Amino acid sequence: MLPVLAPAVVAPLAWAGWLGWDQQRDVHPDGTTTGPYQPWQVIGPALTQLAPVYWATARRHPLAAVLGTSAGLTAAAYYDWSDDAGGLFVIGVGLVALGSLAATAAVTGAIGLARRALTGGGPPTVGHLP
Repeated sequence: MLPVLAPAVVAPLAWAGWLGWDQQRDVHPDGTTTGPYQPWQVIGPALTQLAPVYWATARRHPLAAVLGTSAGLTAAAYYDWSDDAGGLFVIGVGLVALGSLAATAAVTGAIGLARRALTGGGPPTVGHLP
């Protein structure tokens, strides 16, 4: 249970810490707007999430790392964006869910391969889920 809870709890905390405080769009002198997030604010939660993802993956729970991270980020996005009166936040939340699933799956795969290469383990067994 802990391997899925760790990434699921850290994800919304990282979202709140890095993204939750900046809700205003930046207006430039030419009238264009950007934001509300700066690139470093989006990179921050991704790097923060690496620790619990690595922890769960190293304990042979890559599926827990993927599902916990995706659930946590999706819940955080929903909570943060649900006050959007236009209703388009649902599309953004869906994209967060899909993107976090894909990105975390790729990262857990890379962590697993790197750990096997460093420890001298053999290739993964097809169809084996820890």
